[in-house]
Amino acid sequence: MPQPQLINIATHVLTGSAAIGLGLFLLATAKGTPQHRRRGRLFAWLTLLVCATAALGNLLFDYRPVFAVLTVLVLYQLLSGWRTVYTRDAGPQAVDGAMTALALMAGGLILLRLQHDASGQQAIVVLSSLGGLAAILVYDGARWAFPRRWHGVLWRYEHIYKLLASLFAMLSAAAGNLLRMGQPWTQLAPSVLGLICIAWFWRRQYRLEQARRHMLKLAT
Repeated sequence: MPQPQLINIATHVLTGSAAIGLGLFLLATAKGTPQHRRRGRLFAWLTLLVCATAALGNLLFDYRPVFAVLTVLVLYQLLSGWRTVYTRDAGPQAVDGAMTALALMAGGLILLRLQHDASGQQAIVVLSSLGGLAAILVYDGARWAFPRRWHGVLWRYEHIYKLLASLFAMLSAAAGNLLRMGQPWTQLAPSVLGLICIAWFWRRQYRLEQARRHMLKLAT
């Protein structure tokens, strides 16, 4: 194996392990605090490096459709989830539309190559990941038609979904590399766990909002 490829793999593994560890830590700590925002920025930078090394590996060394689609999925979810903080007042902007278009093009290219590059088990994971990407892209396209006031409510749910989904997609990629037995189910299991986690945090956010509304009614 060439030395540049070894360096790229080592960087990918180290930063991926750090990003996953930090992401799981953030799940267990208080949200919305200055510490959470600082650690969230670090998680974002680590994940960007993970995606950069994955993209280099797919483009220069060893293209694998499973990891190609997970790279696009993680990167888009990360960037789009981070952008929700800045679009909560005015809604999506030109940069958000450009990201959606690029993710759509990348997903389309992976789908075109799928019949030549993926085995049966790999195809299950690739298609399920592409389905997840398509669902997000459809939603992000529909956001442009939402009334402006909706963004102030929905942004937290988007933020939760997209950043947690990026974390569990990295876990899925790690499982694909480390757990050779039981594929593709061991690779799909983190995605199922991620959806359960997202549902729990959505419910928690909804209950917090209901409690705030109740307190406001009592105050008035």
